[in-house]
Amino acid sequence: MPTTTADYVELEDRYGAHNYHPLDVVITKGEGVWVWDVDGKKYMDCLAAYSAVNQGHCHPRIVQALVDQSSKMALTSRAFRNDQLGLFYKQLTEMTGFSRTLPMNTGAEAVETAIKAARKWAYTVKGVPYNQAEILVFSQNFHGRTTTIVGFSSDQQYRSGFGPFAPGFTLLEYGDIEAVREAMNPNVAAVLIEPIQGEGGIIIPPDGYLSEIASLCKEHRALLMMDEIQSGLGRTGKMFAYEYENIRPDVLILGKALSGGLYPVSVMLADDEVMDVFQPGDHGSTYGGNPVAAAVGRAALDVLVDEGLVENSLAQGEYLMERLGALDSDLIQEIRGRGLWVGIELRPEAGGARRFCEALQREGLLCKETHEHVIRIAPPLVINREELDWAIDKVIGVLSGERELQATT
Repeated sequence: MPTTTADYVELEDRYGAHNYHPLDVVITKGEGVWVWDVDGKKYMDCLAAYSAVNQGHCHPRIVQALVDQSSKMALTSRAFRNDQLGLFYKQLTEMTGFSRTLPMNTGAEAVETAIKAARKWAYTVKGVPYNQAEILVFSQNFHGRTTTIVGFSSDQQYRSGFGPFAPGFTLLEYGDIEAVREAMNPNVAAVLIEPIQGEGGIIIPPDGYLSEIASLCKEHRALLMMDEIQSGLGRTGKMFAYEYENIRPDVLILGKALSGGLYPVSVMLADDEVMDVFQPGDHGSTYGGNPVAAAVGRAALDVLVDEGLVENSLAQGEYLMERLGALDSDLIQEIRGRGLWVGIELRPEAGGARRFCEALQREGLLCKETHEHVIRIAPPLVINREELDWAIDKVIGVLSGERELQATT
């Protein structure tokens, strides 16, 4: 049996597909913002499973909901009803203001569901000629890994070798409102957008950009679909990132932190005009909306609200940006952030972000590079000021040259 980090790395590399390039830390336990590896070393998690563990690792209230429900009734399929789903629907609609919920499992599934809803709405409600519906999407987007979704990615690696791809998507430059204005036409069913792009490197659009898109959608009777799988549920210092521009999308897509990292749970939310395009048999999922998912989702939402995690994200995020903003380093191109979601973009001559993430790992801080040159910092929203100061000190130490860097292997 494996016992050390090296043993586990060798086992995984030998028997697993090589579609990831993780840091060589083998985690065996987590609590709050902290995780421990198989060698007993303690680390602070500043990735939060790409925002899936906003509530912290193994939050006891969410764990208890998982244990209680899975020991009583785990899966009914949607052939029958269960006593958790309606309660989950009610909680979500009251929190978000949308009238209906459609549950799935992964974020990509929820995005696919929204795409299907937008197309069917275009044909049955808006009157777009059949098979001519168009959805506007944006450069540096990340909505998932299905063949439909990677087909409209601007990242060549996500697309390479996986075609042919589905038509019906128009790729525009993120942040360019004139491009949206010019692309609008009677066949546009929807605009699918992340209010802040996470995988793109914590890219925040210009002020007013999202509200102008919302106005254009209203003018041209197109659906505004917000993918808040990473940005939503408190990550940016508000429950949803679109709230920064005082707008309301027609479709909201959630996942990740909707379960606190304990179970795959995602949803598409919309009002009746959109959601009523689905009739029995049109769409579904064996596991989507199962009793465990619903019970876990309810507990995860309760924790966000009851423990003030959205407010904590705002306060700690402002402090994080203030301290990082004082960092004087020739390596840094730009620091972008909102709430507890920060991207530190390094200059090309810094030699890539991965070696800095490896240096931070040696210091006991776990981050992950994105788009080669960006260090992403996104701790669980339960982080306190003392813990945050500890993390910032580590980042400053590495980026200021106080800590030794080693070449990436």
